Amino acid sequence: MTESEPRRIGVSFEMKPHAYDPARNPELFEGVLSRRVLAFAIDVVIIMTPVALAFLFVLLFGLVTFGLGWALLWLFYPATVIWILFYYGSSLGSPASATIGMRVMAIEMRTWYGAPSYFVLGAVHAVAFYVSVSALTPLVLFVCFFNERRRLLHDIVVGTIVINNAARAAQLQRAP
Repeated sequence: MTESEPRRIGVSFEMKPHAYDPARNPELFEGVLSRRVLAFAIDVVIIMTPVALAFLFVLLFGLVTFGLGWALLWLFYPATVIWILFYYGSSLGSPASATIGMRVMAIEMRTWYGAPSYFVLGAVHAVAFYVSVSALTPLVLFVCFFNERRRLLHDIVVGTIVINNAARAAQLQRAP
């Protein structure tokens, strides 16, 4: 920049294009919605199993201590929230960019411009999902039927997309 040019103040950024086009790569989006529902069910079971075991432990501990152990029940809600955030953040932030349920169903989460997911994005994605579903009713899940990439409301807000993983996409591409 020369002395005669005005100085620019602020942040400059470039808008990246969408990395995944359903018209050019339909194999990335084929069957993702149904697999996503099943992956969510698997993840709920994985999340709730340790929560149920901990609750059972506190109940039994309360019986053994004549009710004193039940004072630990006030920790239950915060501990469950922390566990859920840790689960989604660490699994979506892993190299696979997928929770365990998503890995079983051969799907993964990416940013809309194609980068893999990371811990904070995974945790924020979980918060956005639970807030949108609880505040706006489960009807917000119907947003996926009105956009070509089949993104849910919380995907759009957070800037993510769920696609078939590379192995499944290659398998679908080879299929007649």
